[in-house]
Amino acid sequence: MSDMLCDLREIRRARYAVAAVFAVHGAVTGSFATRVPWIQEHAGLSAGQLGFALAFTAFGASCSMPLAGRISHRFGSRTALRGLIAMWTLALVLPSLAPNMLTLCLSMFVYGASAGMADVAMNALGVEVERLLDKSIMSGLHGMWSAGALIGSAGGTLAAHLGADARVHFALAAATLTMLGLVACTWVLDLQPAEDEEPPPRFALPPKSALLIGAVGFCAVFAEGASLDWSAVYLRDQLETSAGLAAACTTGFMLTMAVARLVGDTVVNRFGAVRTVRIGGGFAVLGGVLIVLAGHPAVAMAGFALLGLGIAVVVPLCFAAAGHAGPNPSQAIAGVATITYTSGLIAPGLIGGVAQATSLVVSFVLVTVLACGLAAFAGVLRSGERGRKTVSPPTAVVPDPRP
Repeated sequence: MSDMLCDLREIRRARYAVAAVFAVHGAVTGSFATRVPWIQEHAGLSAGQLGFALAFTAFGASCSMPLAGRISHRFGSRTALRGLIAMWTLALVLPSLAPNMLTLCLSMFVYGASAGMADVAMNALGVEVERLLDKSIMSGLHGMWSAGALIGSAGGTLAAHLGADARVHFALAAATLTMLGLVACTWVLDLQPAEDEEPPPRFALPPKSALLIGAVGFCAVFAEGASLDWSAVYLRDQLETSAGLAAACTTGFMLTMAVARLVGDTVVNRFGAVRTVRIGGGFAVLGGVLIVLAGHPAVAMAGFALLGLGIAVVVPLCFAAAGHAGPNPSQAIAGVATITYTSGLIAPGLIGGVAQATSLVVSFVLVTVLACGLAAFAGVLRSGERGRKTVSPPTAVVPDPRP
């Protein structure tokens, strides 16, 4: 790594820059999630077919995430993130262009692959900044992701309410978010490998330290993916609401996640990761029960909001624990991300398959049961807290953040 000294102000600038990248990444997801009913109708898919196609998102992410560390090693963290975030924002357009299930599956694979690589790269940079500042920031960074997702979903809700064509909506959103993402990358840390540093493998099994941490993330990502992809469909089909109100349910889910993550670092610093996740699991289970028993849209929307509140800080804490548990944050984060995104791979198809065979109500019974796993496995997050390294911010050795 570069031997140039960087003061606290420059480290904070890098923190704000990577936070902006998180927000851009989230805005793409939020934009997409609210238009899933439009995409389903445009491609002429049943619930089961839609679930199968959506599964390719996580499949693409799981296949591509191990490559992120090698790309960052080859090009440096800043250049790699620029390319990956632009690939992700532009991939938003693809699902809206798909006229059938085959093309939607291919589109979702590319969409997921670009999302996964950008996700690993920005989380690895977040862990490095957290080490330099010597305090928890990962929940706040993921809070910015949720805030971006909220903004994207608000735009999607408005577009759905106005009956706008998703192809036009996505094209405008992709162009705007690409520009914002490239600007934000100007000030992220530009980490370069040492001359004698071996490049990470193209593909590698997750390290042992990632397995139990990934189990916690698995439960949370399953609930998150199910809610993002199916909450609007749930209200539209199960409770017969309008497209605008259905999209607003997704927005409410993202709102509670955003608020919880933005204050999450304060909560975690006070109560600890384990207790925070266990309490969150209780909220998630309560939310799942409300969704399953809902006879009115307001009850279901409250349930999705509680579910979002309960799972909000789980994934940030999993990534933080992985990043602090070993000497190679990118590889460890990729390992945990691969496990957790496997949950995303399973969730859409399983939710759709169960819904096709029974109903969406039964599908969310499964989500509620898995939410119980947050309390059961939360104890493994202690290892990440104990493994955190202390670095003095004013004298930390980091690269020059200037372009």
